Amino acid sequence: MPHELTTKEVAPQPKVLRAAFRSFAVIERVGNRLPHPFWLFWLLALLVVALSAVLSAAGLGAVRPGGDETVEVRSLLSHDGIAMMVEEAVENFASFPPLATIITVMLGIAVAERSGLFSTLLRRLVARVPGKYLTFALSMTAMVGHVAGDAAYVTLIPLGALVFRAAGRSPVLGCIVAFVSISAGYDASPSLTTTDVLLSTISTAAAQTIDPGYVVTPVANYYFSLASSVLVALVITLVTEKVLARRPDLETDEPASDLNAAELADVEVTAAEHRALRVTGLVALAFVAALVLVMLPTGSPLRGEGGSVVQSPLFSGMALLLGVFFALLGTVYGRLTGSLPGSRDVVAAMVEGARSMAPILVLFFAISQFLAYFKWSHIGEVLAIRGAEALQNLGVHGWVVLLGIAVLVTFMNLAITSGSALWALAAPVFIPMLMLIGISPEATQAVYRVADSVSNCITPMSPYFAMALGFIQRYRKSAGIGTLASFTIPLAAVIWVVWVGFALAWYLLGIPFGPGA
Repeated sequence: MPHELTTKEVAPQPKVLRAAFRSFAVIERVGNRLPHPFWLFWLLALLVVALSAVLSAAGLGAVRPGGDETVEVRSLLSHDGIAMMVEEAVENFASFPPLATIITVMLGIAVAERSGLFSTLLRRLVARVPGKYLTFALSMTAMVGHVAGDAAYVTLIPLGALVFRAAGRSPVLGCIVAFVSISAGYDASPSLTTTDVLLSTISTAAAQTIDPGYVVTPVANYYFSLASSVLVALVITLVTEKVLARRPDLETDEPASDLNAAELADVEVTAAEHRALRVTGLVALAFVAALVLVMLPTGSPLRGEGGSVVQSPLFSGMALLLGVFFALLGTVYGRLTGSLPGSRDVVAAMVEGARSMAPILVLFFAISQFLAYFKWSHIGEVLAIRGAEALQNLGVHGWVVLLGIAVLVTFMNLAITSGSALWALAAPVFIPMLMLIGISPEATQAVYRVADSVSNCITPMSPYFAMALGFIQRYRKSAGIGTLASFTIPLAAVIWVVWVGFALAWYLLGIPFGPGA
């Protein structure tokens, strides 16, 4: 049975942690009083309606850069504004950039997830790692697991506990490493994920308010994301081994000797699963090789104008390619293991995946209306121009602006934990404003992703914070929000400093954030 701590066994927490716990309690109380994001965006939409009327009456406007054209705020309470809100509501939703792309990708990912491919792959990556490399291997597995989206939490947190127990270490620490790696490093991955597709579409729409031809591709942050996945895993490993693993209270957790054969079987990959993984891996390599071969001729239909690779159908159609890729791998793996024995099962997996997206689609309806109102009223464009002028007059360096955005987004994410929802709120102002002072959308998006990721592991508003706590309580019944936060705060603080500094150094050195960026 798990060892239950008594009050005497718990070491007194430092004042800094106690202050942090009190802050978290305030955040939780305030956050719990916030409406659901669906209603929050409708309230923001109403605020835009009222604000547009006031600013329009005040004659607020700005001169577009590069010309003498003045853009003025338009009132949504005018004849044309009311007509737009009613007449174009369906079109606003249907044309919302992330809508079709996320559905296309998720249909394929649903097949891979339902087949058991992701779960087996994650177990395979950490099943037989030597003890001294276990923390880094588990953290890097989480970086790879980001491609599975939120399913990574469900699979990897309990798996982290089991592999740490099997190695004779604290299962609580295994849960912590897995949880922080997935949440704090959510936007660091060695492979493309649905987040790349989702955020790039929002960024493109924001950038086109300044440059109608600008496109932010799904690979716009790939170089940075790849390097970040290794960096964040190394930071988590260092802090865990040098600081957290030395906590005396870990000695009171359930000992590794209690690990039974059934739990070990949950970690081990069977011979049949191993063979299926090997064949699926070969299929993945063949798929990538086929794309490369098709792209080689300069006249390839997947190349863009003038033989361009970045501005091409390959990258603009990345959502379809990712969807097909994961559907193919899931189908192959499912047929070999028997988890998806027939074509009907593949369709059923897609249907289940579509059903799981219902909450996202409901939220997208509210977000799409808010963004349509914001764009039509010209509030975002005027704010961006005025903000850029203020920054230019102040002579603020670009890296200082990006640092300020990182700080702001970090605190905003404590209350609005949905990365896509927060970016939909921030991108229409941040991207145009920074474009006007010479900072690319790719750089702005990269810094946003860092700040949006790190605070995920410390906000009690995240549903996965509660999930991680539930897994930890299997091994430490007395664990509470304070217990989890006492582990995640040091990790998040160090990750934030190192990762934000890394992003700013990347920007200052002029390194491309991704292909074509």
